Amino acid sequence: MFSKKMLWGSLTALVLLTGTSGVTLAEMPAHSSEQARQFQRIEQPLGLKVGVAIAGLALIGLELWWFLLYKSPES
Repeated sequence: MFSKKMLWGSLTALVLLTGTSGVTLAEMPAHSSEQARQFQRIEQPLGLKVGVAIAGLALIGLELWWFLLYKSPES
């Protein structure tokens, strides 16, 4: 089985890798004017952005609790 130290290290590495690659991909400039016209940014309300972020973090916390910390009652 995995040790907690190994698991936390793997999760940290995954977050760091996905966090940095997502930013660089989002900031890549369009190569042609056709691509620039194809996609348009749609601004979302701040409350919606915050709500989605909180819901996502809550679901991640629930998954971590369920798979790592939950102790099932002995049947």
